[in-house]
Amino acid sequence: MSLDLSSVLSFAHHSDAGMVRNHNEDAVYVIPRLGVALLADGMGGYNAGEVASGMATALIGSELERILDNGPLNPFGPNPAEAAQKVLIQEIGRANAAIYQAAHSQPQYSGMGTTLVAALFFDNAVTVAHVGDSRLYRFRDAQLAQLTRDHSLLQEQIDSGMISAEDAKLSHNKNLVTRAVGVDPEVEPEIHAYPTQAGDVYLLCSDGLNDMVGDAEIALTLQTLSANLELAAAQLVQMANDNGGRDNVSVILVRVLQAFPAPRGWLQRFLAWLK
Repeated sequence: MSLDLSSVLSFAHHSDAGMVRNHNEDAVYVIPRLGVALLADGMGGYNAGEVASGMATALIGSELERILDNGPLNPFGPNPAEAAQKVLIQEIGRANAAIYQAAHSQPQYSGMGTTLVAALFFDNAVTVAHVGDSRLYRFRDAQLAQLTRDHSLLQEQIDSGMISAEDAKLSHNKNLVTRAVGVDPEVEPEIHAYPTQAGDVYLLCSDGLNDMVGDAEIALTLQTLSANLELAAAQLVQMANDNGGRDNVSVILVRVLQAFPAPRGWLQRFLAWLK
């Protein structure tokens, strides 16, 4: 029997095509009782981007649900972060293979791929995996911190000193990602674990939000509306659209209501299951 985190984590999400695009190629997938949040921003001609993002979130989400519900689970071992990372890497790899195969076997999906940001909450921590430029932020003590780092040409230019962070805001290369799910036979997600605190709010978003809304505005919205996550999610999307809405925009918000330590009695069983 799996743990139910519904009483300790609060979720809200909102997605919109924006003011310019005809259809929405973003996809979101949440499983509040299991502490799972997934967001993807698809790319490709016609509706291929929508297919790629939908495949990524559905495949990863359904497999995480199966594993967490049917395994000897929820105890992510004596080293929960390591075990959670292993599960995420495994399922992202499987989704990557499925999207890559579909793109190469069906001409209408040729070249499709998707960014991905995934968050798995367990044992007073969040494990974050991402590919591309969809982001995860943490809002804690009235401070907004970006926990993911874009896999993009622009980020590489910033890191190398070719362009300043301020100039980057005006760049036309914002959407050129250097990693994506489904584009190559294999993909390497970047993955980290962070301790959580009661009162934290975590924001997963596609670049349609952060390209249109500055960090200060995001922080002010979360500070003002964090008690009502549904309203906060809708407001963030509306702000992106009010500022031009040049892309699809999607957000997932997760608030930590209280500590959620794992029952220590299950730990060895999960390690044995992994092996």
